[in-house]
Amino acid sequence: MDIFFNNIAQNTEPYNLYAPVNYIMSQGGKRIRPQLVILAAELFGAKAEEAFYPATAYEMLHNFTLIHDDIMDNAPIRRGKETIYKKWNSNIAILSGDVLASMAMKQLLKTPCNPEILIKMSELFIQTSIEICEGQQYDLDFETQEEVTLDEYLNMIRLKTAVMLAGCLKTGAILANASENDQNTIYQFGINLGLAFQLVDDLLDVYADTETFGKEIGGDIQENKKTYLYLIALRNANETQLKQLQHFFSSNHYPKNEKFNAVKTIFNDLRCKEETEKKIDEYLENAYKNIDEISLGSNQKRILKKLALKISKRSK
Repeated sequence: MDIFFNNIAQNTEPYNLYAPVNYIMSQGGKRIRPQLVILAAELFGAKAEEAFYPATAYEMLHNFTLIHDDIMDNAPIRRGKETIYKKWNSNIAILSGDVLASMAMKQLLKTPCNPEILIKMSELFIQTSIEICEGQQYDLDFETQEEVTLDEYLNMIRLKTAVMLAGCLKTGAILANASENDQNTIYQFGINLGLAFQLVDDLLDVYADTETFGKEIGGDIQENKKTYLYLIALRNANETQLKQLQHFFSSNHYPKNEKFNAVKTIFNDLRCKEETEKKIDEYLENAYKNIDEISLGSNQKRILKKLALKISKRSK
């Protein structure tokens, strides 16, 4: 699959439209999304090669979201390399993201299966794409919205991050003709997995090792993003800490290291890391309960539980 991704838009014109597509698709990354499609398909009895096209489609869709996300976040580094808008420019990045999303749908439609299954997978793919955009808009809204509740934040990351992981798993189940109940349950497993995944991401932006993480840490703080840690800090802060947080999150003009270290100190004092880890464990436990409800054998369930543990305890 990596060989295919590395050459997905080779020798295609115009160069400045497709070169960024090759650039991001050949970077590798964790490839979690295509792995989830193939894993679910195999668990429910399909062959891995049958899931190649939908797996490819979801990886392309994911990379499309990264291209546009980096523009909106002004992120200079992704996977240890310059982001597309930084290497080229924002206009080229927008167009390359757009064409990548269309190419993703084209890949999905190549899936060799009966028309009813293809329609169902396509509807899920489109709904997933729509919900990701909804989540991204909430994320943008939160940057200027004075008050954001923890529940609002969790709904945003459900849309922005979790629905894609859930969609990948359900797509594999649909392709393998799993029961409706199993399709819906593995989707909910993916939601819990995705929520844990994003909360880990929030943690890593503050506490990760830069070399291991593959992108700059502290970006959320620098961009005044209302992450789960920040919202916990607001809720738990005393008057002095609250003023400090609001002071630092009201501007982008402070030296990066000074702002990052000051905010991290407040997070540490208010045990935001520990509280976020507790919420991650809660979603992990819910994911385990979903697995128990799926009609798979014990060995297959063990694979899903290992996956959930890996994602919720990752370091990059």
